Amino acid sequence: MVTGVKLTAAVFTAAAVSVASPISAAAQDDVTLMLNWTAGGDHAPIYWAAAQGWYAEAGIDLEIEEGRGSGASVQSVGVGAVELGIADMPTVLNGRGAGADVVAVMALYVNSPYGVYWLLSSGIESYEDLAGKSIGNPPFDAARQMWPAIAAAIGVEPDTVEFVNIAPEAKVASLQSGVIDATTHFYNVHYIYERIFGDDLGFVALRDIGFNPYGNAIIAHGAFLEQSPDLARAFVEVTQRAYAACLADPAPCVAELASAASQREDDVMANWELVVELMTGPDAGTAPLGHFDPARMQETYNFVAASFEFDAFAVEDAYTNGLLDETVVMPE
Repeated sequence: MVTGVKLTAAVFTAAAVSVASPISAAAQDDVTLMLNWTAGGDHAPIYWAAAQGWYAEAGIDLEIEEGRGSGASVQSVGVGAVELGIADMPTVLNGRGAGADVVAVMALYVNSPYGVYWLLSSGIESYEDLAGKSIGNPPFDAARQMWPAIAAAIGVEPDTVEFVNIAPEAKVASLQSGVIDATTHFYNVHYIYERIFGDDLGFVALRDIGFNPYGNAIIAHGAFLEQSPDLARAFVEVTQRAYAACLADPAPCVAELASAASQREDDVMANWELVVELMTGPDAGTAPLGHFDPARMQETYNFVAASFEFDAFAVEDAYTNGLLDETVVMPE
């Protein structure tokens, strides 16, 4: 049974509500966290910590809502519909430039998760051959929105690629059928492409060719930070400890997420192992887990500014390291 967390997404409608206990009976503050997407391996520490009662012990009655993409998360957090969310940092910065009251409080993906996938049998030998080809993804896909900056990293003119609108869940099938020449996807699902396409898979991790903005982060509504700083700090510190615990021993965390989301444990573990790669940056072993490096945040802002038109702002206003427990260090 999960104590101190309410699972509200449709996939969890049959989940049991926690029974009364000394912890759950104590006074707690309602806090809602909206995920960036459906629950996956990257969210396992949050579900595991909730099941252990960690959030409840910190005075947090946590409600987890499944998301519909980073844009929806930024929008919901930005207007105060929910207190917290998870979203891709380029989307967060673009949203803040458009007026969303959002502040990043903990980095999850230190490395960019963006990748481009194609089939070698299509005649595309490398990412440099994408000019004149079609890329299939939804109009709101984060990589598609960032295409001008990505195209510069790849070395192709942005307008030489044709974008084809497809549903998020249709990327693999569309690539397999030849409806599109390539697609973009987050690296934490790379194992799916490897399983399906094997040696025919062509892939480039954009972080390896000079495009490496921060990826997913936990974001907070600005007014929530001002009005409930202790509550926000408690959430961040519990979440830090949860990710550190799952990095040390992922099996129970993976099992908890697999059970909550009705997924196979081996799939969740494969996802988690890729997430660890995205979490591990050059300051691992020295910086607090979830820390934002100011120079890299400025670089991330510059990538976003090259792709979107928005009112300029100081990037340091869009994030804070002030809620992190500095004793919880990201392992190497």
